Amino acid sequence: MTSTIDRTPAASNPATSTPAASTQTPAAHYAALRARFAPLLGEIAEGAAARDRERRLPHAEVRALADAGFTALTVPVAQGGHGAGIETFFRLLIDLGEADSNLPQLLRAHFSHVEELLRGELDEDAVARLEAIAGGIVIGNASHERSTATVGDLVTTVVPDGDGYRLSGEKHYSTGSLFADWIDVSARTEEGGRARVTIAADAPGVTLRDDWDGFGQILTGSGSTLLEDVHVTADQVRVRDQGGDGQPTTQTAFLQLVLLSSLVGVGRAALRDAVGFVRSRTRVYSQGSGATAAQDPLVQQVIGRISARVAAAEDAVLAAARALETARSAADGGVLDAEREALIDAAEQRTIQAQLTAVPDVLSVTTELFEVGGASATSTSRALDRHWRNARTLSSHNPVIYQERALGDRLLNGTGLLYFWSTGETPKSAAATS
Repeated sequence: MTSTIDRTPAASNPATSTPAASTQTPAAHYAALRARFAPLLGEIAEGAAARDRERRLPHAEVRALADAGFTALTVPVAQGGHGAGIETFFRLLIDLGEADSNLPQLLRAHFSHVEELLRGELDEDAVARLEAIAGGIVIGNASHERSTATVGDLVTTVVPDGDGYRLSGEKHYSTGSLFADWIDVSARTEEGGRARVTIAADAPGVTLRDDWDGFGQILTGSGSTLLEDVHVTADQVRVRDQGGDGQPTTQTAFLQLVLLSSLVGVGRAALRDAVGFVRSRTRVYSQGSGATAAQDPLVQQVIGRISARVAAAEDAVLAAARALETARSAADGGVLDAEREALIDAAEQRTIQAQLTAVPDVLSVTTELFEVGGASATSTSRALDRHWRNARTLSSHNPVIYQERALGDRLLNGTGLLYFWSTGETPKSAAATS
């Protein structure tokens, strides 16, 4: 089946100049890719505080990442990408998060789209999509709803219309869609099943709103999307197995690790800015014990403590990434037998544990960094508050309190992990009996 996504020849993408992962060790491949993207990441970091102060959406930065091949990190070399492994990918995502934590999150749907293609059958349509992504196409998201639908259900529908379909509904938290060429939309089919519909961001009937009002991660474009009788062709609709929700999959760990990589990036940026702030200070307190702030033992203690917490959070995330890579390799191309399911389960559990480690550690770092500077650290020109705002917002996804309980229930009672997150209203019948 031929894809309707525009094709850009893979040879035109500078990503093809990077050595294939198969010819290097993971550490060497990461080092080569890190060196390749370092100048761009430096430019992104330099403007991050100003963008936050001015609420200037990073359209230019997203386009620069796509043009440089960063958005094709995990696309196979044969389709024009870099062929990065899972751990290498998340290392680079943490680096991007340190430069600007909005960017990994707004690209989460994009990288998830690639991951789904890689986990499925590499048919003609999948190859075309991967080549388009290597050519610079960016994918956005429109899945979450704030409707009165029950938990797990959707109001957005995709229904047959002639030789194609019509897509209608309203989505919220459409992270990344303002920067995207194409948008992945989750919808309910006429039979009550689920479908993933990939549409052009500028298709007739699509309205993208910049109305995200959260106090952190304000540049992710996590606004709402209105879909009014959007015409889609048959090859843009992928009907999902109705029994798939809640089944063991590597995709939930992947999605959570993207958020955690953004969070660790926040921690590294906060540590970087705290060190820079202290080094720049010439005034000291009368109660202090050093000729400069950098020589004060109490300030040194704070810097040492928050550096350890950042390291612990990063190590936890990368350990989960390694577990995910093992599970993903075992699960690819085979039936989900007991051994593969156990590896997927281990990766999911390690990812939950990484979340329970990284969230309190990074929130502590983004609070304690203010201990090194007094009132001057709160200057809006420094924008140090953005680190806490961003960390707090990222930490609110898939709330920790539910993850803690789920993990405890699993370890004590052998209860299965969730593998599926959604929101909605409780069915009236269930509410009446609860």
